[in-house]
Amino acid sequence: MQKRTLIIAGMHRSGTSLISHWLTKCGLQLGEKLAAPNHGNIEGHFEDVEFLKMHEEILANNDLPISGLTDSQVAGFSIYEKEKVKSIIRIKQRLYDQWGWKDPRTCLFLDVYQELLPDACYLIIMRDYQSVVSSLLRREFKYVDKKYMARKYLSRLVWQKFRRSNRLHEFYHNHATEFLKIWIVYNQDILKCIKQLNRDSFVVINYSMLNKEDTKVFSFLKNNWNLNLKYFRFKDVFKEGLIGEDVDIAPYIADKTLIESAEQLQDELKKYMQFVC
Repeated sequence: MQKRTLIIAGMHRSGTSLISHWLTKCGLQLGEKLAAPNHGNIEGHFEDVEFLKMHEEILANNDLPISGLTDSQVAGFSIYEKEKVKSIIRIKQRLYDQWGWKDPRTCLFLDVYQELLPDACYLIIMRDYQSVVSSLLRREFKYVDKKYMARKYLSRLVWQKFRRSNRLHEFYHNHATEFLKIWIVYNQDILKCIKQLNRDSFVVINYSMLNKEDTKVFSFLKNNWNLNLKYFRFKDVFKEGLIGEDVDIAPYIADKTLIESAEQLQDELKKYMQFVC
């Protein structure tokens, strides 16, 4: 059987966990140990802990947040870091004929993985900037909310009735621009990557179309990339109630040229999308 490696790449909050969940149900090996669920993703992140810890280590070594929520670039891997990544890849390739991984931080290192895995296939997950920034704002504000809701009754009441709304808008003003810049950097890296790949080695999709088009995506993975998978309905892992409503981020972005840049980048990436409903 031909060896196959699938790299699932997409910005944080773009549906990469949801699609990875679906692929594991279809039988794809995405890691021996996966990162545990948390309040930010109660269904699970489906991130291979080995790659996750390696990416966090590289980010920390470059004085960047291990969350990967940064618009700064990693200058490059040290020899030590690259050899560690190579060792992870070698073990996976010895163990499995087909395997892959998902971690949004991968987007920051796509140039390295193109070098180390020249025959890999790329499943690129794209989600519009408005939805991604909205999701990040809601998720990160939950940490603030949780802190106040853990206090005594009177403090909780004051927070809920008087302070929460103002703090939420303040939080959005303070972080919307930051998150939009991160979306731009991640998707610029994705666009740069796919422009260097052979057209038959990547596919660009979004999670929202899988409710209608999952059989087409499944057939593509199975027939075009020869992945040995068993069909599992995407609808059976998708839970619409977990998808929050978008925030109108425009009022929180002072530099409107960022929105223009995001829209142009989004339009360019859409040209590569397959299976459009």
